[in-house]
Amino acid sequence: MRSRPRTRTVVLLVSLVGAVALSGTALAHGGSLRSSPARSLSIPLWLFLATGGGVVGASFLLASFVTDRAFIRSVEEYRRSVSLSETVVRGLVVVGRAVGVLGLVAVVGVGLFGPREPLANLAVLVVWVAWWAGFTMTTYTLGNTWPVLNPWRTIASVLPSLDRPYPERVGAWPAVAGLLGLIWLEVVSPLADAPRLLAGVVVAYTVVTLAGAVYLGTDRYFERVDPVSRVFRYYGAVAPLYRDDDGRLRFRIPGTGLESETLVDSRSEVAFVVALLWVTSYDGLVATPPWGDVLRPLVGLGAPAALLYPLALVAGFALFLVLFRVAVRRGRESAESYLDVDLLARRFAPSLLAIAAGYHLAHYLGYFVELLPTLLGVLTAPLSPPAPRAIVLPVWFDGFELAFVLLGHLVAIWVAHAVAYDLFPSRMQAIRSQYALTAVMVFYTMTSLWIVSRPYAAPPFV
Repeated sequence: MRSRPRTRTVVLLVSLVGAVALSGTALAHGGSLRSSPARSLSIPLWLFLATGGGVVGASFLLASFVTDRAFIRSVEEYRRSVSLSETVVRGLVVVGRAVGVLGLVAVVGVGLFGPREPLANLAVLVVWVAWWAGFTMTTYTLGNTWPVLNPWRTIASVLPSLDRPYPERVGAWPAVAGLLGLIWLEVVSPLADAPRLLAGVVVAYTVVTLAGAVYLGTDRYFERVDPVSRVFRYYGAVAPLYRDDDGRLRFRIPGTGLESETLVDSRSEVAFVVALLWVTSYDGLVATPPWGDVLRPLVGLGAPAALLYPLALVAGFALFLVLFRVAVRRGRESAESYLDVDLLARRFAPSLLAIAAGYHLAHYLGYFVELLPTLLGVLTAPLSPPAPRAIVLPVWFDGFELAFVLLGHLVAIWVAHAVAYDLFPSRMQAIRSQYALTAVMVFYTMTSLWIVSRPYAAPPFV
């Protein structure tokens, strides 16, 4: 990730927050911040999943036989400049950095010394509702402002640096391990219910991050090692707003940034993209009743629950990665191409980011809207917050969640289609190269839809 400050700043997040402040409230959930209304499908589950998978398959056929290279190129190359004066840019950057640092201080301070109730504590609401739900959504729907808002990067920029070299052979594997570790910690520990514990984890993360930045240098650490920065960098490639190589703010058709040849440039970065896709599914999977139905008998037979959670996390990641690489290899064989498998994996992997973004939006939009009044109330009085209140979402809102899952997969199909036309000289080669990948995407679609369609159930034994 480049060190040049981005102009897409916290103003975008504030605008989003204001836009969804609606009426119709009720008491919020107690205890856990996780909330998802129970769903009951009016059609058989198999038909629901088959329909979702069929939509993705049909979109592949439509893209394959209706589009041509000229049309794809016109979509890829569509760009428009966004004008902002340098004075405004510098002002927004200063404000964004200040907001990031003050937010970090508030999370630690209020987390340690504020109210113990999670829905009354600013730290819990800022981390889970404002940041991981609300802000993350802006990174793929608007643009990546994290390089400006990142409080650890701002602090590290004024610290001395040893500027030690980073071993190239290590690649992005520390970021992969860091992402899996953070998701495991989020699932198995009561971080959403225990403000003191959350503040302690944030302090520990701060110490590790600043130590790494001092050792390697700010730019190198946040570009190569930090998993959070890498998540937002990749999500930012889905967004319509971005900075070009000359530092100009530009607009593009959403998703076309995923077609870049340099976005993913190693096996380890392919693994990180797959990990990001998997953890969005894993986070939802462990909060479904079937997960508990599988886990309880295993624990009853003597299997330690503390081991089953990380085992499932790593096994699912390995499965998703193997499926993707097998699909790429089979696609190469179907296209009768001599292109390197690793090259094909690097070029096709970014398409999975659209799926991850769509699932994140489906998973967290309702959660964010529900708890927005509580967040705004606590922001006005962090040490003596009002009673928590939440928006009651109508039943039809579930349709948006399912639509977002499908939309992410449809964008992924388009990106893979455009990349295939860029890689292969023959039209039929390009189409055949996507057969296996489309099949895997259909599997991903049906998995995501199944998870989203399940009612929420607290993960057992944690």
